[in-house]
Amino acid sequence: MRYLFLEYPKCSTCQKAKKWLDENGIEYDARHIVERNPTEDELKKWVAMSGQPLQKFFNTSGMVYRSMGLKDKLPSMSEEEKFAILASNGMLVKRPLLIGEDIVLIGFRPQQWELVK
Repeated sequence: MRYLFLEYPKCSTCQKAKKWLDENGIEYDARHIVERNPTEDELKKWVAMSGQPLQKFFNTSGMVYRSMGLKDKLPSMSEEEKFAILASNGMLVKRPLLIGEDIVLIGFRPQQWELVK
């Protein structure tokens, strides 16, 4: 099985995740999350597949998230508005993301990623 790996190459967590994938012989296609940010349709599909709330897909520690004041704005936004803003800038998306046929992993936790072996 081949996975889609969304990363920001300068991100140290993404680098660790990529190293883990390589060391474990996991095949993947890497995609730069800023150069080709996820579309609204992709995000909707991945949120549904993950079983996680949409909020988990936001990079809440990122500078763009903070500069836009999203912590205060998100609670009053509709789901459609949240998907639109998330798709507008790859730096708003929590990374790395690993997407398979029936799995979506958000962020890098090695014990959680064991599921793809």
